[in-house]
Amino acid sequence: MKNLLGIGGVFFRAKDPEALALWYETHLGINQAPKDMQSPPWISERGVTVFAPFSEDTDYFPKDRQFMLNFRVLDLDALLTELRGQGIAVSHEEKMDGIGRFARVHDPEGNPIELWEPQGN
Repeated sequence: MKNLLGIGGVFFRAKDPEALALWYETHLGINQAPKDMQSPPWISERGVTVFAPFSEDTDYFPKDRQFMLNFRVLDLDALLTELRGQGIAVSHEEKMDGIGRFARVHDPEGNPIELWEPQGN
């Protein structure tokens, strides 16, 4: 089947969905899900999306989490400076030759978020 065009959404449970949606909008610029025809959805830039199931015993992200979000970013250093200035802890900063640079943050409910600046940005 080759009819898929890309990811149309990421849906997950949250203890406080409104507060969490606001956190993603405030700190990462992701518009909240539209509630009417006038509210614009978040539209990502065209680019690679990796869809990768991991082994259930992976240590790449916390064992108590079923998923980790990964967002492509244009300027990782600028974003990390901004996030740190807002009191958000940053970890797992690394560079992978041929792939790019990475860093990790967590949302207020503990979900891991990997930030990826692809090589060549």
